[in-house]
Amino acid sequence: MSEGLKTITYPVKDLDRAKALFGTLLGVEPYVDQAYYVGFRAPGGPEVGLDPNGHAKGLTGPVPYWHVADIEASLAGLVGAGAEVVQDVQDVGGGTLIASVKDADGNSVGLIQEAP
Repeated sequence: MSEGLKTITYPVKDLDRAKALFGTLLGVEPYVDQAYYVGFRAPGGPEVGLDPNGHAKGLTGPVPYWHVADIEASLAGLVGAGAEVVQDVQDVGGGTLIASVKDADGNSVGLIQEAP
């Protein structure tokens, strides 16, 4: 089902402060630096994303995004296993698709399907 954990996205209120903190922590500049998302490619680790709209979407903490080959099938499988959809499949640009669910304990789980 999953191709591995490759992205962790944090909801942030102050994008500039968060960008400075994670830039210092990771020792790299962001490869995406937009008002709606800042992304870092961490050496030896997953991508770290900063989402200034995350709190407005109901996110209360980091969301691990598991990369999958078929997001629709993966989402249906998680719902069938008892997850609740938080964000249905959405194209975030260039054909990359994301979705997120909550498990029975309220933990967030994200899915991402890279553009072909």
